Amino acid sequence: MGLFKPKQIFSRDIGIDLGTATVLVFVEGKGIVLNEPSFVAIDTSMDQITKIGKDAQAMLGRNPANIEIVRPLKDGVISKYEVTQKMIQYFYRRACGGSIVHPRMIICVPTGISEVEERAVIDAGIQAGARKTYLVEEPVAAALGAGVDILGPVGHMVVDIGGGTTDIAVISLGGVVVSQSIKIAGDKFDEAIARYVRRKHNVAIGERTAEKIKMQIGAVYEHKDAMTMDVRGRCLIQGLPKNVTLTSKEMLEAMMEPISAILDAICSVVEHTPPELMGDILKNGILLAGGGSMLMGLDKLIEDVTGIKTRMAKDPIKCVALGTGKLLSLLDSFPDGGRIDLSRYRGRR
Repeated sequence: MGLFKPKQIFSRDIGIDLGTATVLVFVEGKGIVLNEPSFVAIDTSMDQITKIGKDAQAMLGRNPANIEIVRPLKDGVISKYEVTQKMIQYFYRRACGGSIVHPRMIICVPTGISEVEERAVIDAGIQAGARKTYLVEEPVAAALGAGVDILGPVGHMVVDIGGGTTDIAVISLGGVVVSQSIKIAGDKFDEAIARYVRRKHNVAIGERTAEKIKMQIGAVYEHKDAMTMDVRGRCLIQGLPKNVTLTSKEMLEAMMEPISAILDAICSVVEHTPPELMGDILKNGILLAGGGSMLMGLDKLIEDVTGIKTRMAKDPIKCVALGTGKLLSLLDSFPDGGRIDLSRYRGRR
């Protein structure tokens, strides 16, 4: 794509995939330099942050009464503004070091974000140290990061399943034609697994255990070789530790509700796609991105339900951050900051 040309002068502008579950930071000239969970540990007795990222996540479920472990983003948007600002500032300082010149910053946001939520993200970036803050919709960044040429008059469909939201969009000529964002994604998968283990096995498991189950044996499509995983939790009847063995086949039942909601949203976007673009999507297929898209068999399930061939991005977890990295070379064309609209710049190729 001729539009995305590297700058002649090195810049420390940064792109941030600010996810509900994970934060990835792309520094121009360096690539992705940080990949950390979106956890913050707060000492409530002193009202101050003690740990951020992996160090805070390691405390989850083991923290004393005076330490609260929070994720400052909920369903893809900021729920705790000051904590989010300090988290961005922390990652920014780690990524850029003692840079004298404040960088410009691109932050990814869900397609369904409101103007108030948009303003909060921009302000958080500025307060964290950015000279200017830009926003880009996650499916657009995901498509760019996966190597899709979204600037041409051809339709592409992207399904980005993160931790807090699933964003579905049809993109053409650099802009989003049809989109839907639902607050059902990786976190809801974890909750569904925990509920299933509680209901089926009378065992309570923690958030991190549910996530490990999802990552190791999570599946949404029938397959021949079932996998198993031994899990330890607390027996709800006796109140004592108990081991249970779960299978990937059980995950089909456990995650039926959240997966059905995502399939409904995908079908809704397909139904509202202009006929002129449907032929392109049937030819190009559906692109899956985000960590939540890595569930075993999800691509096959979507293909069966929609009749459209579905493929996963080469690096689904990183492709949104990689997309922001490509956009960093365009920031001189957007002097005022705010939302980046590539549809207005498709002629500059």
